[in-house]
Amino acid sequence: MIAIDLTGKVALITGASGDLGRVMVRTLAKAGANIVIHYHRNGAKAEELQAEVEALGRRALCVQADITDADSIQAMREAAFGHFGGVHIVVANAVIQYEWTSVLEQAAEDYKSQFESCVMQNVYLAKAFIPAMIERKEGRFIGINTECAMQNFASQSAYTAGKRGMDGVYRVLAKEVGEHGITVNQVAPGWTISDRDRSEGTERSEGYESNVPLRRRGTDQEIANAVAFLASDLSSYITGAYIPVCGGNVMPAI
Repeated sequence: MIAIDLTGKVALITGASGDLGRVMVRTLAKAGANIVIHYHRNGAKAEELQAEVEALGRRALCVQADITDADSIQAMREAAFGHFGGVHIVVANAVIQYEWTSVLEQAAEDYKSQFESCVMQNVYLAKAFIPAMIERKEGRFIGINTECAMQNFASQSAYTAGKRGMDGVYRVLAKEVGEHGITVNQVAPGWTISDRDRSEGTERSEGYESNVPLRRRGTDQEIANAVAFLASDLSSYITGAYIPVCGGNVMPAI
């Protein structure tokens, strides 16, 4: 049986204490990876995740960092390398949350925050972690994008602008580092069911689901599964990809 095996790998996940991030942590740990658990404010949840990872027999490290600050990301790198000796897989999952509204009403600061968290986070992470991957001649750099980058619906402008900028960085980076055995890919979730939905009973949305070919919302576990695949050797010849995990709600064209 073909299986995802990340034994001996170290994976850094930004925004690891959030709804999607925590499932990625558990999934990669179950596949064998040791985990660097990044958080910004929710240190208590990060420590809970660390305990879960260690209960699986893996090693884990919680690191606080501001993903919009180059020095903070560099400090996170030093902590990760000091503890584990290196990082093989980077998953850029963190994003700044804000209230969506029309272009005419959206605050300029919201566009700046999305640029910082969607574009500059990835630039800073690449500068911090990819040089060591180049030395090893292997690595996985994975970003969490969104179906919104293809939808361009009303009120999505700041988020879409940030994620489309991120897409450009990933496509260029994939071409720049591919010769070193490093893959650079994006997972683009749709409107995903998380623990918050489960606790609040908000899993269903008939209006949204009616437009999805699979007629349902995806789950946080399905997003994490795609990340695990891209982190593994099973995806060794895939790079520069934008992979929607949204039940066919958006379909990249050729």
